[in-house]
Amino acid sequence: MKPAKRPTVHDIAAAAGVSRGTVSRVLNGGYVSAEARAAIETAMSDLGYVPNNAARALKMRRSQAVAFVALEPHSLFLDDPNIGAIMLGANAALSLADHQMVSLVVESARDTERVARYLSGGFVDGAIVVSARTKDPIIKVISDLSLPAAFVGHPPELDQHIPFVGIDNVGSARAITEHLRSTGRRRIGMIAAALDRDSGIDRLTGFRSALGDLFDEDLVADVPHYDYGSGVKGMRDLLEREPAIDGVFAASDAIAAGALEVLREAGRSVPGDVAVAGFDDSTWAVRTQPQLTTVHQPAKEIGSCAAQVVLRQLRGEPTDAGGQLLPTPLVLRDSA
Repeated sequence: MKPAKRPTVHDIAAAAGVSRGTVSRVLNGGYVSAEARAAIETAMSDLGYVPNNAARALKMRRSQAVAFVALEPHSLFLDDPNIGAIMLGANAALSLADHQMVSLVVESARDTERVARYLSGGFVDGAIVVSARTKDPIIKVISDLSLPAAFVGHPPELDQHIPFVGIDNVGSARAITEHLRSTGRRRIGMIAAALDRDSGIDRLTGFRSALGDLFDEDLVADVPHYDYGSGVKGMRDLLEREPAIDGVFAASDAIAAGALEVLREAGRSVPGDVAVAGFDDSTWAVRTQPQLTTVHQPAKEIGSCAAQVVLRQLRGEPTDAGGQLLPTPLVLRDSA
């Protein structure tokens, strides 16, 4: 008895009532109408078609993998809900296109060298880069390799031909600070984090812009990371410098949570004595008491968009010049 014939792309096309080119686009992660995709997927299921990904990857010299490069300390990579959400969004989009995601964490110069060798070795077809610092060597690595890539955020040195996905950090920080002013606060400080990257610099710029003549350099506490511990340190510094402080913009929700703990220990009520606003609308925002007024950062959507940008490059499609900025509405809760 002869073994059953393996169904081909031609068989799928005939059963679905579409062209072979349309079937190929579905198999390679390209765009087709929802109706055509449903018909093709039904035909594949009915005929028992299993794509030969290994053969296709060998023919196209593709790995079917995309790197997710996070430039963060290992502890923050695990604890930061934003990075997790960005990663999940990217993975979901890549999975739909039948690509794997490879996570690479960069914390040191040695890590950068190791990751550069990996990216140049043909193990991945593209890269999504998160949390690159100003003058970060990974920017040159990506540029020199001409690797299809998308950056989350926009480091100043990023080449114009490398696309990015992000948010308007300046406008968002300005909006949340203006909200603090609208509640009658006059001595407003900021716990400013990550001033070695575009997001941190831009949030401080927006804060300064919103305050105008009320801005006081002494009421800016510079901390290294967007984490809880930095919020504790920054809030203690602000209280020591200005006991009469009545408003705080924290550069992330995790920082705001740390600030709330210090204010509680100091006997300051929130928002009665001090209004506190965060940034991200992460899980931290609803775990605190009171819950945080904050800026919603669409982290999962950012990850998905970044992955789509890389996939479009792999398909030879044009990408948006100047990058993509996603909306960031204010979320008003009880802390301010």
